[in-house]
Amino acid sequence: MNQAIRNSWLVAIALFALLFGSVSYVQFFAAESLNDNPQNKRQLLATFCAERGAILVDGKAIAESVPSTTDCKYLRTYNDPQLYAGLTGFFSKFGGQYGLEAIMRDELTGNSDDALFDRIAQTFTGAKSQGRSVELTLDSTVQQMAYDMIPDGVGGSIVAMNPKTGAIIAMASKPSYDTNLLATHDPDVFNASMTDIAAMPGINLRGSAAYTQLYAPGSVFKIIDTAAALESGKYNKDSVLPNPAELSFPGISYTLPNYAYGQCYTRNEASFAFALENSCNTPFASIALDLGQDSLTAAAEKFGFNDSSLRFPDVVEDSRFPGSQGVLDDPALAQSAIGQRDVLATPLQVAMMTAAIANDGVQMAPNLVETVRSAELKTVSTLEPEILRQSTTPEVAAQITDWMVSVVDNGIGSAAAVPGVKVAAKTGTAELGQLDDFGNSLNNSWFTGFAPADDPEVVITIVMPKVDVATGAQLTSPNASKLFKAVLNK
Repeated sequence: MNQAIRNSWLVAIALFALLFGSVSYVQFFAAESLNDNPQNKRQLLATFCAERGAILVDGKAIAESVPSTTDCKYLRTYNDPQLYAGLTGFFSKFGGQYGLEAIMRDELTGNSDDALFDRIAQTFTGAKSQGRSVELTLDSTVQQMAYDMIPDGVGGSIVAMNPKTGAIIAMASKPSYDTNLLATHDPDVFNASMTDIAAMPGINLRGSAAYTQLYAPGSVFKIIDTAAALESGKYNKDSVLPNPAELSFPGISYTLPNYAYGQCYTRNEASFAFALENSCNTPFASIALDLGQDSLTAAAEKFGFNDSSLRFPDVVEDSRFPGSQGVLDDPALAQSAIGQRDVLATPLQVAMMTAAIANDGVQMAPNLVETVRSAELKTVSTLEPEILRQSTTPEVAAQITDWMVSVVDNGIGSAAAVPGVKVAAKTGTAELGQLDDFGNSLNNSWFTGFAPADDPEVVITIVMPKVDVATGAQLTSPNASKLFKAVLNK
């Protein structure tokens, strides 16, 4: 009798183990292939009709699932959609998912690997599957301020980040769109909205222009020239640089002119401080010709150029130096050294480059997600700062910081000043070879900098594309000052 009970007990244990193993296999090992099966229409409806976790900024939902009166029980809804569209993306029954909705979908649906035992428990209890909420690193006040600074019809991007942790404080771009128009359960509304949005000039449904759009960086690239020069051992803080009004090249009529709007024309030789304060072109072009393309490329790559692996967590368009030209002749190398020709960068890359200088030469990985929480508000994961690379030495970073402070104190970045705070900065004007309706040359106008310079808390990077010099000056350095004050509570 005891043997029969023992055998029955062993059979029960085996059946339970088999059931547990089967559930575990389906929930963990086979879930992805079953979910991706195109014949799994039930999964398709469940995915787009289920309640997903919220995306939060300062504890408030900017994306959430709300009850719906359609066949789907829930509808994805976005609050302040245009402010955050470039980051959240959208989640649609007809258009799929983009941005954080796609990148963080496993967390938002409760299907991440660390939620395995929760899913197994739900299988036995019959409890409703619940997604997890994703809290972003953004400061809603700074995000709104940055967005409002970008004029409608002009476009542009602003990035604010913590150089010590890589946390994104703000990332705003225009043009933007209403993500609610694409989250609809009505196919006619979706198709009409998609047609209208896709026709908007400069729109990018893949993500914010701050990390998906490439721009000629102009003179902000001179930060890398300076790092390359100091690291080479051929230059130091006391070096005297040639500063002619233009740089000529043997055998061709082309000349590279000096920057026309600072004080570059007042002297034929310049210190590093003076060259950066006034954004003189010819000294940095001369440095590039002296060091050579390989040295400049190596320096650029130490700051993150040509890196196609960057995630934050979405895929970041890789910034490029020297571009697709291969070996450069002297005129092309001179142009590339001042951020022209085929050199291209995202605003996020320029912010990361600047953050490396601010952080003693250490470049941190950018990050937008601060915490992931369970439906019971238990913290599942928290942002852990990650070092990407040592971009330059602490000594070089400190020297460049001093010169960037001088750009604000004595140079063309003075409008970025904050009373009582040392601000380090570099401006840039990338010529596009285009004219507006009034005959003014169009440029990409840049600002990048950090504060306080002696203990950096925030990096601000601004780009306003296709504007004239006067408009660019109004939209960059003065706005940077306002953002510094907002973050530092000044």
